[in-house]
Amino acid sequence: MSDAAEQGTEDATRKGGKRGLILAGVLAIALAGGGFMAARTGLIPAFSPKTPESGLGDIAYVTIPPLVLSLGPGMAGRHLRFAADLEVRRADAGEVALVMPRIRDVLNGYLRAVEPERLEQPAMLMTLRAQMLRRVQIVAGEGRVRDLLVSEFVIN
Repeated sequence: MSDAAEQGTEDATRKGGKRGLILAGVLAIALAGGGFMAARTGLIPAFSPKTPESGLGDIAYVTIPPLVLSLGPGMAGRHLRFAADLEVRRADAGEVALVMPRIRDVLNGYLRAVEPERLEQPAMLMTLRAQMLRRVQIVAGEGRVRDLLVSEFVIN
């Protein structure tokens, strides 16, 4: 009798497994059909990649004339050559160009204050760039300078 009971349990498990599989298949087909109909009738908007708005129309670049700095008494005969551009709005380009002597002065003072050993560290350029950008933004006025683009940073 125990064999008959075990066989009945196995049959019930097989039927339950088949039912679950059939139910999952029917549910998947129903969901796929519902999704198709929703997209077809416009309930779900069709995918269309958005074209990015051109932000380049309002950008101007103001060139910072190259700076050549001696690296101090410990680095006899060595110097740093630095050149960069400032990314600004077109409307602010003229005003930023007017304060260029002050910008050069603040960059010159900052770069002279940095220890020569630190200038040779590979990751230091990112820190220098952030520090110089902040100083330039203070001199030029808040919101006028968007970015500082380093075009030349050479230690000879």
